[in-house]
Amino acid sequence: MIDYKGHFDAAIEALHAEKRYRVFADLERIAGRFPAAIWRHEGGAREITVWCSNDYLGMGQHEDVVTAMQSTISTMGSGAGGTRNISGNTHPLVELERELADLHGKEAALVFTSGFVSNEASISTIAKLLPDCLILSDELNHASMIEGVRKAGCKKQVFRHNDVAHLEELLRAAEKGRPKLIVFESVYSMDGDIAPIEAIVELAERYNAMTYIDEVHAVGMYGPRGGGISERDGIAHRIDVIEGTLAKAFGVLGGYITGSKAVIDSVRSYAPGFIFTTALPPALAAAATASIRHLKTSSAERDGQQRQAARAKAVFAAANLPVMPSATHIVPLHVGDPDLCKRASDRLLETHGIYIQPINYPTVPRGTERLRVTPTPLHDDALIDTLRDALVETWNALGIPFASERPAPAERTARITPLVVSQAGG
Repeated sequence: MIDYKGHFDAAIEALHAEKRYRVFADLERIAGRFPAAIWRHEGGAREITVWCSNDYLGMGQHEDVVTAMQSTISTMGSGAGGTRNISGNTHPLVELERELADLHGKEAALVFTSGFVSNEASISTIAKLLPDCLILSDELNHASMIEGVRKAGCKKQVFRHNDVAHLEELLRAAEKGRPKLIVFESVYSMDGDIAPIEAIVELAERYNAMTYIDEVHAVGMYGPRGGGISERDGIAHRIDVIEGTLAKAFGVLGGYITGSKAVIDSVRSYAPGFIFTTALPPALAAAATASIRHLKTSSAERDGQQRQAARAKAVFAAANLPVMPSATHIVPLHVGDPDLCKRASDRLLETHGIYIQPINYPTVPRGTERLRVTPTPLHDDALIDTLRDALVETWNALGIPFASERPAPAERTARITPLVVSQAGG
């Protein structure tokens, strides 16, 4: 007899042994009071402050967004009724896709049920439709992109993270007439660094390759209208496919791609991840449209977030906390040990009423375990100071090294195992 249960028990036990078993906190967001939430634990309830949400601008509780969702539910109901092939397009989805195409200056857009699905379905479909396509993928691309590359079944080559010279070396070695697809992100969400987008686009143009950029951690937050880093840098019109999410800065749910009518219609017509999935409910589509329209004309949220992120970095650094370098709104604090990372997260929640989820392997390489802080415009100066004090107490209580107690960057890097396993192979 096969002990099926035993295999699954062993798999979970392995995670416990490596100190990377994930526990999800039972949280209840409080409308109108973000970043406050209710933490339910062991029969009790306690108000806490959330410091790691991807609702980067607090748009999930913005009056325009909530009103759009409520009014659409009252007129159209809760669900979409099926796939778009069976039930047709709800009008809010039509409006949303027009808004997204306009946001990125593209001919068309296509909405999916999540950002993961949009990457997985779009990358695999685009590559499959190009004969003998070669995919060139940044080594730190998100799991959804890696899965899209894998499902494409094409030859792939992984270039070192943000290494333009390595990318050119691979492009130069490829056959001249072979279709090539370069897939990369604008903002890498665990380190907060930014891709050299213009340099990658110039290489793509020189070697006749398509470009596919994931802007999920940048849409809404960068550029004069929230079109992302590619809009901020004036490069969006030179990128073939721009992918984004509605679930982070826009505060709702869903993923999307934008591009030429030919590319978008091809993905719409061939991608199983689009064809066989129930459409995004009309209320969510309407809420997302309201959020996008607001952020196209309002920079107050973006300015507020950048201000508070910069202040948090400065305050933490002044307290000798190990703030990892970040060019964006992401504020990573290096812990370097999975057990300590989990214990720090638990202590912050239980002792200080502060929620920051630990980030461990395989999300980041072993040795770089961290707490990932994401200040929003609604995390005021007093909350930042409170978090600093809680972090310092936690670091002292658990014996986590402060910034001045850590080895030099070169020594530390030598101990880190690169996370490229998920893209290994041909």
